[in-house]
Amino acid sequence: MAHKVELISVGTELLLGSIVNTDAQMLSQGLTALGLNVYWHTVVGDNPQRLGEALEIAKKRADIIITTGGLGPTCDDLTKHVVCQTFGKKLVTDAESEQRIRSYFSKTNRPMTENNLQQALLPEGCTVFTNDWGSAPGCAFEADGIHVLMLPGPPSECTPMFQYRAVPYLHSLSEGVIVSHTLKLFGIGESAVEAQLREQMNTMSNPTLAPYAKEGECELRITAKAGTEPEAQRLLTPVLEQLTGQFGALVYGVDVPSLNWVVLQKLKAAHLTLGTAESCTGGLIAKLITDLPGASQAFKGGIVSYTNEVKANVLGVPTSLLEQYGAVSAPVAQAMAEGVRRVLGCDIALSSTGVAGPDRDDRGNEVGTIFVAIATPDGCHVRPLSLGNRPVRERLRTHTALHALDLLRRYLSNLSYE
Repeated sequence: MAHKVELISVGTELLLGSIVNTDAQMLSQGLTALGLNVYWHTVVGDNPQRLGEALEIAKKRADIIITTGGLGPTCDDLTKHVVCQTFGKKLVTDAESEQRIRSYFSKTNRPMTENNLQQALLPEGCTVFTNDWGSAPGCAFEADGIHVLMLPGPPSECTPMFQYRAVPYLHSLSEGVIVSHTLKLFGIGESAVEAQLREQMNTMSNPTLAPYAKEGECELRITAKAGTEPEAQRLLTPVLEQLTGQFGALVYGVDVPSLNWVVLQKLKAAHLTLGTAESCTGGLIAKLITDLPGASQAFKGGIVSYTNEVKANVLGVPTSLLEQYGAVSAPVAQAMAEGVRRVLGCDIALSSTGVAGPDRDDRGNEVGTIFVAIATPDGCHVRPLSLGNRPVRERLRTHTALHALDLLRRYLSNLSYE
């Protein structure tokens, strides 16, 4: 029987919007990779009655409940107390956890008040999740046929605790091995992917296939369950080969972190350098590259040429092109890419120019009218885009930057630009 997972995030600050619930995103992604289906996300404040009500609801519909937050030393850290009350478990002091908490404060040269020791109170008979990244341990237990896992709330603790403590526990709940691969695509949306694969997905049981939308791109996750990892891989291989062939140049990698990571690896492998000239993206293309370790091996620099004066005086874009076609045009995008390649002395250059909104430009170009270009030793190519009036300006800029990186990926992979 397939497991049903519910995540319960505890913290009034989440309800107030003071912080973003990144724990839930991380856990959902990690659980999906394990082949465990997350059916419900619940957020509840630091209130024992409402947390108890949320747990009673979860007991009726999920067989794995994972809580985050509320394991600390203060009076509003109530998760363990309410969970134990709900499941009829007794809280007892775990001697090893108490010693680790005392040692943690000693090593960090911080005074320890006695209320910190309540973090060592854990459900009797539970599996203790040692916290090497903070002071509050997590834990897991089974009661009434339900597995309950409690993890700390701070993302810097929750993420490694899930990866190194909860994942091994969750693996023990499953017979056999679950293996997943993720196919990354750019240039096609989730709905278009789903339309192409709907019939196939409906007939598949092992492996399973599911599309996921990301900002500007799409993922296809293929998951198989078998007695051993090699057996699972044998189930996955033909599906991966079929999908890679079906989507062709739209596939930018399998089990890779991101499009910017892929292009940086390709640049370094080819010993090529990159420069950028950006208008509407305001330096975002350069940021996506320099966010990554090792970017200095390939990235020479970028110029944010937001005004026509900078386009003309720094990049050398002919004034006649700006006057005839306007800044938002294919000829200007090409001249920007060629100009920054010349100015920086790089092998390859990317450029972006367009209308990011919220209004049309002075020539009447609609919001979302974008041109990205690539200049290489083999010539220049411009990709016109009509991205529509995205509700968030930053979202339009992100899509534009990814399209520029996709031009670079295609060039480095000897693929057609279209």
